[in-house]
Amino acid sequence: MKDPTPLEAQGFAGRLATAFIDSKLTPLLIIGAVLLGIFAVVKLPREEEPQIKVPMIDVMVSMPGATAKEVEEQVTRPMEKLLWEISGVEYVYSISSPGESLVIVRFQVGHDEESALVRLNQKLQSNYDRIPPGVSQPLVKASSIDDVPVLALTLHSSRLDPVELRRLAAEVEDAVKQVPDVAETRLIGGQRRNLRAVIDPVKLASRELSLAGLVPLIRQANSESRSGSLISANAETLVESGAFLTSAAELGDVVVGVHAGRPVYLRDVADIHDGGGDAEQYVLHGLGAGTPGARSGANAENGVTITIAKRPGTNAVAVAEQVLAKVEALRGRVLPADVSLSVTRHYGHTAAEKSNELLFHMGIAVVSVAVLILFMLGWRESLVVVVAIPATLSLTLLVFYLYGFTLNRITLFALIFSIGILVDDAIVVVENIVRHLRLRENRGQPVIPVAIRAVSEVGNPTVLATWAVVAAILPMAFVGGLMGPYMRPIPIGASAAMLFSLLIAFIVTPWAAARLLKRGGHGHTDSGHDDSDSWSTRLYRRGMRALLRNRLSRWTFLAVIVGLLLGSMSLVGIQWVKVKMLPFDNKSEFQVIIDTPEGSTLEETLAIAQEMARVVAAEPEVTDYQVYAGTSSPFNFNGLVRHYFLRRGPNVADIQVNLLPKHERTAVSHDIAKRVRPRLAEIAARHGATIAVAEVPPGPPVLQTIVAEV
Repeated sequence: MKDPTPLEAQGFAGRLATAFIDSKLTPLLIIGAVLLGIFAVVKLPREEEPQIKVPMIDVMVSMPGATAKEVEEQVTRPMEKLLWEISGVEYVYSISSPGESLVIVRFQVGHDEESALVRLNQKLQSNYDRIPPGVSQPLVKASSIDDVPVLALTLHSSRLDPVELRRLAAEVEDAVKQVPDVAETRLIGGQRRNLRAVIDPVKLASRELSLAGLVPLIRQANSESRSGSLISANAETLVESGAFLTSAAELGDVVVGVHAGRPVYLRDVADIHDGGGDAEQYVLHGLGAGTPGARSGANAENGVTITIAKRPGTNAVAVAEQVLAKVEALRGRVLPADVSLSVTRHYGHTAAEKSNELLFHMGIAVVSVAVLILFMLGWRESLVVVVAIPATLSLTLLVFYLYGFTLNRITLFALIFSIGILVDDAIVVVENIVRHLRLRENRGQPVIPVAIRAVSEVGNPTVLATWAVVAAILPMAFVGGLMGPYMRPIPIGASAAMLFSLLIAFIVTPWAAARLLKRGGHGHTDSGHDDSDSWSTRLYRRGMRALLRNRLSRWTFLAVIVGLLLGSMSLVGIQWVKVKMLPFDNKSEFQVIIDTPEGSTLEETLAIAQEMARVVAAEPEVTDYQVYAGTSSPFNFNGLVRHYFLRRGPNVADIQVNLLPKHERTAVSHDIAKRVRPRLAEIAARHGATIAVAEVPPGPPVLQTIVAEV
């Protein structure tokens, strides 16, 4: 039967539907969009946290012999005033201590790091003439989120001493640096090998020698220099004199003087030691109750930690896997059987775990939407909507790739958040197409002209609703501070998804409806009722009819709505609902930051840290822990902002606590940290120390919970 009604394209929506509803390009557009999305997923680097571009530059100056007050007045304050003159500086923090000054310059979020570093160096260099006498030239170090290690490997052994462990760790570090996308690596713990000569003053005096005279002689013996060349038989031979000392025997053979006509060797006046010297830091590795076979109260082993950071813009998952494969190849060749290697940080694994989990939940969301439409409209209609979802999500992923985002928990949350709103346009269009097909006057007519009229009818309201959602979400992209770039993928992704869903609803949905919906206009009808009304429509009309015709029903309904609104608001006041920026994240790690009283020895600090570590290790969720005394533990983004990596000295210690994966424990990491804190605080109070249980924050970190600017 010929359709008596001509094809009419009314407005933007109708023209798009007319152009693509019967076009052979439409399936190609769907396939192309999906392929672009797959390309974006493959190319997008996977990370745990969003990349926040916030240049932080440390300026260090030394003034030997000066008190903290003198350093503040002569170095810190003048330098602060100077650095405030640089454009783009947001905050300047400073720490003045005896003989040292540290000024931390933080530029505005999004500022170019190289530009900030160049201008800061220029400002300092142009004012070198203002440096007071006795003050060193400033040392400038820039830091960013890419400096946070994504992997930490701890070598530990009960047999090897710290010197041998560090030597092995140095060989492993050299091998790790061969991985292409590895950036900075760092060794924490162990002791460097050195040769020590412990002078015996009695023996020295008996041979009429002085300590001041030994130093230049030892320095001269431990040197190598080029002395020229010899030319003979048309060949040139380079001549080198001296050699570096390589063993205790060579150091002992150094001649330091003559007495009674006989040479005096260094071994005659000193005891020679080949070893690690005085300990400046300790690293210990211990097992927790969450590790099968771990013995309660077992002593921790000596350890050395290797931290690995990746290059900017690279995939944390791929870098971590390549490093671990490289290290695994060293077993049996470099790493002996009595040295264990534990992965004490693996942000590549956690990034992959979070990405896969969120992708799984995104799939659940897609299926849930399809099932909901299946019950409300029918299985054919649900297929029409489901066809639109992959194309929209794929184009949104492409926007993330072009915008320079990474695939992290925030971008994936943006996609999941978008699913709930991106199907709105497709649902409105397909529902109106179904309604038109059920109208009596459209029975027997071809689906295509009916679908075009249906799309045209709801086109303008759908466009307006889409732009209203974009206008409500997009301003979030202009939030300042650290929270701005951290949450920016949500408004960018949701806005892009809404705009793409609008185009997909006008291009793909009519095309799919014309091929999947029943021709002839028969939908899900019930005998005895108008074909144009579904069961949900009849239910809605029955309810609205009661409200419109009965005044008491209207006021009762309004009172219930107002009561629910006031009741939900009161939940905040009675503390049943807590108000905070972001919920606690269930991480598999936390740190204990320990500061013992000034003047404490390194060994005393270590003993306090070990006592606390034994308390932590007794928790059933703890797999292992590392004690860092005299130095800092591998820092995370929180430690980068708070500058934990600068912690040094005999009165500082950190405990890195690693927990079971979250799917293997019932308690969340925040509850575990709260559980151990009172017992740790009791130990700290007994020794006059202070502690902080530092969890990885769920969002961008801050200097402290409360910061006052005066």
